[in-house]
Amino acid sequence: MPSSGDKIALWNRKLHYYFGLYLLAFVWLFSLSGLLLNHQWEFAEFWEKRNTVTFERVIQPPKGMLDLERAGDLIRQLEISGEIGSITTRAPDSLEIQVARPGTMFQVKADLARQRASVQQINVNGWGVFRMLHTFSGVQRTGAVERDWLLTRIWSFFMDAVSAGLMFMVLSSLYMWWDIKKKRRLGMAAVVAGIASCGFFVAGLRALP
Repeated sequence: MPSSGDKIALWNRKLHYYFGLYLLAFVWLFSLSGLLLNHQWEFAEFWEKRNTVTFERVIQPPKGMLDLERAGDLIRQLEISGEIGSITTRAPDSLEIQVARPGTMFQVKADLARQRASVQQINVNGWGVFRMLHTFSGVQRTGAVERDWLLTRIWSFFMDAVSAGLMFMVLSSLYMWWDIKKKRRLGMAAVVAGIASCGFFVAGLRALP
């Protein structure tokens, strides 16, 4: 009968394999989008190739007391979907909203007195979608963490799951490495080199003049 240690090792290998297969597409997505963020390759240009469409719509005064409630009602009237970014009120009868989703951005300027809204819709190509997915979290730079679009909440949940899955993959790799005694010395050298390299950027850069 297999010992408890053998059972743990067996399940560790199985989970390592299947977690790795599930995370395969996500890891490739973030690896490719990370490369695109780190380099300005001409073939992956997206902003200069963007497509901009402007249109106007008749609106009703948006409902709600808070700016976010009014903005949410307004984009529903305009049949726009996405994560609400900034909301600006320049005058009592004006409302400006930025809405984004991977591949598309909207800039809405509403004249509440005239009951009309002007919308600028910016569409980018597939390379732009890749880049936006890498940083798309719905967390505003102002510090607000409330996500008002359902798909943003779903995406952020999957990103948490990917992060947890990668941490498990690393821990399971450490377990499998330590279980092979003849690989411990070389593996330890790799671990130390990795920690030192990461530590330089996390803490070492602060010591530079």
